[in-house]
Amino acid sequence: MALVGENGSGKSTAIKLLCRLYEPQEGRITLNGKDIKEYNLNQYRQLLSIVFQDFSLFPLKLSENVACSQQYSRNSVSTVLAASGFASPQEKSTYLEERCIYRDYDANGIEVSGGEAQKIALSRAIYKDAPFMILDEPTAALDPQAEAKIYESFDKIIADKTAIYVSHRLSSCLFCHDILVFEKGQVVQQGTHENLSAQSGKYKVLWEAQAQLYTSA
Repeated sequence: MALVGENGSGKSTAIKLLCRLYEPQEGRITLNGKDIKEYNLNQYRQLLSIVFQDFSLFPLKLSENVACSQQYSRNSVSTVLAASGFASPQEKSTYLEERCIYRDYDANGIEVSGGEAQKIALSRAIYKDAPFMILDEPTAALDPQAEAKIYESFDKIIADKTAIYVSHRLSSCLFCHDILVFEKGQVVQQGTHENLSAQSGKYKVLWEAQAQLYTSA
């Protein structure tokens, strides 16, 4: 499911409500018919694998950044890094996963770009292997080609999980089973890309505005 809409329309707020970083001021959110506030907070959050826009990486081993632990499966780390498009087969042979990122504590540490950092954060979400993946602009720092490669394999990446993500690039919504369109804190439309782009409304306005940037170039 994709959440789309203009800046300030409520997309990230909805994500934070789902994660219980905010509590609803009215209404309620349910999971399997049960108010999420009735679940143990730590157990509830174990169901969620989240990438926010303002994620943090640490000057530790790449593997430790992905696993968020000093204990990890090296094979699993390699697999998720490849799934996110971070590590090529050639890079794997140089034990990239065991190198530190940044040079705060290691003069031989690897510096990563914004796009590479985002791939590491995405790898972290995949590694957790939670039933719900929540991604707030997961590919904003990637170039269009890298983004396209991730979305081409996105169904395989999420496997049988539920994925909810915020996106400003509507082209990334094409494969989604469902799209929620936000405006002024409200969900104003819901449906597939085909359905929403065929009817008048906010989604069609946003889609045509983005498409015009490419067709007029």
